[in-house]
Amino acid sequence: MNNIVLIGMPSCGKSTVGVLLAKHLGYRFIDSDLLIQEHTGKLLHELIAERGMQGFLALENEINAGICAQRSVISTGGSVIYGREAMEHLRSIGTVIYLKIGFQTLTERLGDYVHRGVVMPAGYTLRDMYDERAKLYETYADLVVDEEEHPKAGGDTLGETLEKCLKVCKKVLTK
Repeated sequence: MNNIVLIGMPSCGKSTVGVLLAKHLGYRFIDSDLLIQEHTGKLLHELIAERGMQGFLALENEINAGICAQRSVISTGGSVIYGREAMEHLRSIGTVIYLKIGFQTLTERLGDYVHRGVVMPAGYTLRDMYDERAKLYETYADLVVDEEEHPKAGGDTLGETLEKCLKVCKKVLTK
């Protein structure tokens, strides 16, 4: 239970903050999106186009449910919360931290979500996705790092988010 698992919306900073957090903690860094790409030899958006949303989610669930790690910061894909087995496994091997951003920040940061490999059902708007996922992130999170506690355009800076994460990690890891 000495891993840190980062969950949250696409573009909330899981991978960027995760690398820095791992360096500060002396931990390994694992990006589950990269594990999926390494496993298949394909980019996320290619996998979604090829397998469809449900096929991709099944693959993502399988890969995340199979992560074996110790003393690692694990950055997950934004849709990991749709995989019950993956989330149960990740919660059993670490502390799950939800990097929370607001809808406005998501729209400002996200850009071309199709080529980023963002999973979204046909007919869904970005708002629909945000509302649905936010509830699931809250459900699975052991801790929440709110990147908009002191709102300003675009949310916290990278340094501010990192400091908040380090603060909660030090409390959890010293127990």
